[in-house]
Amino acid sequence: MSEPYPWFRPTSWGRYPMTRGRAVPVFDRDLSALPDVQGTLLPYGNGRSYGDVALNDGESLLLTKGLDRFIAFDPVSGTLSCEAGVLIGEILQLIVPRGWFVPVTPGTRFVTVGGAIANDVHGKNHHRRGSFGNHVTRLRLLRSDRGPVDCSPESNPELFSATIGGLGLTGLMLSAEFQLIPVAGSYLRMETRRFSNLAEFFEISAESEQQWEYTVAWVDCIAKGKHAGRGVFYRAEHCDYAPSRTFVYRTRPQIPFAPPFSFVNHFTSSVFNQIYYRASPSRARVTYQHYLPFFYPLDNLPGWNSLYGPRGFLQHQCVVPLDRTDALREIFDEVGRDGHGSFLAVLKVFGDIESLGLLSFPRPGVTLAIDLPIVGKRTFQFLDRLDRIVFEAGGAVYPAKDARMSPSTFERGFPRAAEFERYRDPRFDSSFWRRVRSGLAA
Repeated sequence: MSEPYPWFRPTSWGRYPMTRGRAVPVFDRDLSALPDVQGTLLPYGNGRSYGDVALNDGESLLLTKGLDRFIAFDPVSGTLSCEAGVLIGEILQLIVPRGWFVPVTPGTRFVTVGGAIANDVHGKNHHRRGSFGNHVTRLRLLRSDRGPVDCSPESNPELFSATIGGLGLTGLMLSAEFQLIPVAGSYLRMETRRFSNLAEFFEISAESEQQWEYTVAWVDCIAKGKHAGRGVFYRAEHCDYAPSRTFVYRTRPQIPFAPPFSFVNHFTSSVFNQIYYRASPSRARVTYQHYLPFFYPLDNLPGWNSLYGPRGFLQHQCVVPLDRTDALREIFDEVGRDGHGSFLAVLKVFGDIESLGLLSFPRPGVTLAIDLPIVGKRTFQFLDRLDRIVFEAGGAVYPAKDARMSPSTFERGFPRAAEFERYRDPRFDSSFWRRVRSGLAA
C-alpha cells in the first residue's frame, strides 16, 4: 500500500452537503492502473456540480485538475482532443481566436471537460446542438477491472453511452475528443425582450428556434396571478461584429466569506425580480455582446455562491414534457405560497435531439432551474413537493444539480438506471449514487 493520501473537506458549488474525502491527485493520462488506495473512488474536477454527484463522503476522490493538457487541435476540421481536467474556459482561449467555439457550454466556463461529459451538460442551444455528449467522438477511460479502455460510437459503444452522463461512475476519464463549431468572431448579436406570462414565453421560444442559435429566459418565479410566469427572453447568434475598443472582462473582488444570513429571501427576491423585469425592454432590443458576459454572467463575481448564507443553497432543475406545461404553473404556485426567494430562475425549451447517455438529463420538453437558499427542514420538504409535481407530469430532476432527491424520484426520471449499473466501475461510487441506487430494480 502506498503512503496515505491526505484528507480534505470537498464540497459542491451549492456548499451543501459538507463532506470529508481523501485527496488522490492524478497527473498522468498514460496511467495503466488506478492509484493504490483503499475503498471506493470517484473523479473530482473543479467542484462546480451543485449537489453531491462529485462527492464521495468518507472515501477517495481522484483529483483530475492535473490532467490539464491539450493533446491535438485541428484548426481546419475543428476537432479537439484534450485531457479530462482541461477547463471549458481554457479551450475557449485557444479556439475562439481561430474561428471555433465549443458546441455546447453550461453557465460557467470553470467546468472541466470530464465534468461536462460526465453530466452531459446542456446549454442555450439544445434545440440546435443537443447536449455536450452529442459532439464527443472518443473517450479514454481507466477502469479498475479492465485498465485503459478506448470508447467511441464504434468501439465499446455501450460503455461510451454509459459514460456520457454517467456521473463519473464508469471509470476515470483520462482524455476526450470532440467536435467544435465554426464561428465568425467573439461577439454575438443578441435580442432581448420581456414577456408577460408562460403562454407568451412559448410563443417567442417557438418563433426563435429556427433562426437563433441560442435561446433562454429569466423568469420571475414569485409573480402571481396574471403575472405568473413573466420574464425576460434572450436569443442570440454568433456574428462578425468588430467593436471599436478591445473587450475587457473585469472580475469583481472575491467574496471573502459567507455572511451569517442569506441575502436571498422572499423580500429581496421580490424587489429584485420586480426591478429586473421592469428594467427590461418591452419590445425587442438588439445589442452586440462578447461571448463571456452572455454565457457566463456570474463568472466575474468569484464566490457568488457564498451570498446564500452559511447553510448554502440548493438548485432544483427539472424537465417536463411540452404537453404538461401545467406543471410549471403548479411549481410557480408552490413558490409563491411557500415564501422561498430566488433571483436565479431560468427557463428553456429543449429540442428533439436525443441524448446519447443512459443517464442523460436533457430530453424533449421544457426545463426550469431555481436556486433556493437552505433555510432548514422546510426547504427540503418544499423541494419534495416540487419533485412530486415533476414526476406526476412524467418529468425528471437533474442529478448534476441535486443533493436530496429520493430514490423513487430518481428511478422515475431515469428508467435506464438499472441498466446503467452494469457499466459502473466496481470500485467507483459517490454520495449521490449511494443515496439513489436503493430504488433501482434488480
